[in-house]
Amino acid sequence: MSNDESFFQALIKLSRDMAATDNHLKMGHLIVSTAVKTLKAKAAVVFLMDDNLEGSIRNIAVVQVGLSDKYIHAGPAHAVKISPQLMKDGYMYFRDATTDKRLANHEAKQAEGIGSILSVPVKEKGRMLGILSVYTNDIRKFTKDEIDFLSILADQGGAEIENALLIQRLRQQSKIFLKLASSISESLDVKAILQAMTQDLVKSLRLKAAAVQLLEEDKRTLKRVACFGLSEKYLNKGPIVADKNMAEALKGKTIAIHDVLNDPGIQYKIEKKEEGIVSMLYVPIKSKDDVIGVLIVYSGRQRKFSEDEVLLVTALAYQGGLAINNACMYMVIQDDIKDLKENIWSHKSWF
Repeated sequence: MSNDESFFQALIKLSRDMAATDNHLKMGHLIVSTAVKTLKAKAAVVFLMDDNLEGSIRNIAVVQVGLSDKYIHAGPAHAVKISPQLMKDGYMYFRDATTDKRLANHEAKQAEGIGSILSVPVKEKGRMLGILSVYTNDIRKFTKDEIDFLSILADQGGAEIENALLIQRLRQQSKIFLKLASSISESLDVKAILQAMTQDLVKSLRLKAAAVQLLEEDKRTLKRVACFGLSEKYLNKGPIVADKNMAEALKGKTIAIHDVLNDPGIQYKIEKKEEGIVSMLYVPIKSKDDVIGVLIVYSGRQRKFSEDEVLLVTALAYQGGLAINNACMYMVIQDDIKDLKENIWSHKSWF
């Protein structure tokens, strides 16, 4: 069987296998296994791009075949530094991975027995999702057909992985919404409800942080009643005053900030830079028809929030307002009951 036939058969089998699952990790494992078997390589890894809590972009090895755990956790992946060039050239070839200056952890690669590395971008609709890399035991030159095959493999896998991740995110978001709705119906502990909401939101959307800030009586300053992901140093930076963006949110508008350092309406820019905050989203919290606060989400990298993400945050802000409104109504009812009891007692004294 020729190389072309072998590649074609491998792609057909991969398509059939990937159609049988909607789990992105299983899909990734199918991709790396196909790459190793077809290209007769030592190992293969799929790195997916993600945010970390410090706000920098990194590539996380999500699935791999053929590499030891010791090597995988030896240090930052080579994928971190080569991503921009990958998108430009379509692939990167490292003839000797143990000496190439573009790569890190040379000693670890030598100990692992790695010779050459070929990396191609994992893309979906022109957007880079991550990197697919194959590793060989010996120094090896890859042919154009092999590079093309790995690129097709990555493109095919990228679309399927993105769809699987989308389904997974929708499931997670539905769980968050249902969990919040259930909490509101079962509890009047507003602070605990809002705290759980910020934590779930950060984990679901892979954010750096989220916070709920409610208006004080002066209608100008705000009080933080719940947050997740922000440091104590940042939380103690000073009073929360309604800046330009916050003021717009308090008028009922959703405000997205792509780059906080270059936005004229942002306060505490130095502190945000030190905290690693790059993008923000302000969503108003309403109680009946009145805006009573803002739900803010923070990203550690420049991020354009998708329509689905904005809708989720808006829905959660609405639910948060409902929880606050329910608690307020309960307190009013308790006061009314107390007044009613006192009035009844005073009427009894007439007789």
